[in-house]
Amino acid sequence: MTLEELRNKAFFQNTIDVWIAYCEEQKRDWYDTDAYRRFIQHLNANGIKMQKFPLCIKESGGMYERGRDKTQFLEELSKMSSDDAAAYTIKLSENVLAAIRSFTTAAA
Repeated sequence: MTLEELRNKAFFQNTIDVWIAYCEEQKRDWYDTDAYRRFIQHLNANGIKMQKFPLCIKESGGMYERGRDKTQFLEELSKMSSDDAAAYTIKLSENVLAAIRSFTTAAA
């Protein structure tokens, strides 16, 4: 699913689903929790307004495309106590999509 398809579902999305859509567009593995944390840091550094989102791990949906377990990914993030391991709600405006796409998953 592309970021535009995700935005067409709802203008506001959680950062976990945005992260997965971004990675699918880039043909990259979304299951890397360190890369997700760098993604959140990137959004913060670009001034993207985000609201913490209380994502229920058990209701987030088991197996995702490519056979990855989204619940397990969220459980790994929940073991980390930093803000960059949290889920947030963001508005998928054009400037936010541009900021998302300017992210590189390479290690910082």
